[in-house]
Amino acid sequence: MFWGEYMSEQYQEPLKGTTTVGLVFEDGVVLATEKRATMGYMIASKKAKKVYQIADRIGMTIAGGVGDAQQIARVMTVECSLYNIRRGRAMSVAAASTLLSNILNNNRYYPYYVQLLVGGFDESGPSLFSVDAMGGATREEEIVATGSGSPMAYGVLEDRFTKGMKRKDAISLAVRAVRSAMKRDAGSGEGVHVVIITKDEYFEVPEEQLPKTNAAATA
Repeated sequence: MFWGEYMSEQYQEPLKGTTTVGLVFEDGVVLATEKRATMGYMIASKKAKKVYQIADRIGMTIAGGVGDAQQIARVMTVECSLYNIRRGRAMSVAAASTLLSNILNNNRYYPYYVQLLVGGFDESGPSLFSVDAMGGATREEEIVATGSGSPMAYGVLEDRFTKGMKRKDAISLAVRAVRSAMKRDAGSGEGVHVVIITKDEYFEVPEEQLPKTNAAATA
């Protein structure tokens, strides 16, 4: 095996084994993930945290290496706090995504093995960005999914998403997408973690309050 092929395999491997979903609804953003962490074929954790609050109205989902992801979350939390203190205002979602992109790009030769979603609410309204390990940042207008379960999640999101969805329907759709991935992807499972971010709140939805079935969401 050539070194380039080996590096390509090493780059791809840490991005496997999870499902994260983001979508923009009428009043904000929904971020949803499952809770399984794997080490090869072993389930290392059934309560893995994959959504982090990095600012008052900004959240970040993680896919990839746990240590790298946690380090990035700590750095972003500190940077967002410092920005608020120095500027006297909260960092926008776009600015947070750009900062995250710069951090990852500056470390591209010794990369963080992560794939991230950044979503939140600011003066421009709700917005959602995907950021890869090399620092590429893309604004997602409606829906996005990452991780090994993303093909299954996208199948649900593409079929059911409509612009201007109500909060309840957006939650149902995000949960449906993650659960669909959990049924077919061995790296995804154990439960669903959902965060709602609006102008007024960053809210982690208790799992017992999530929809119990995969009933179709309507707008």
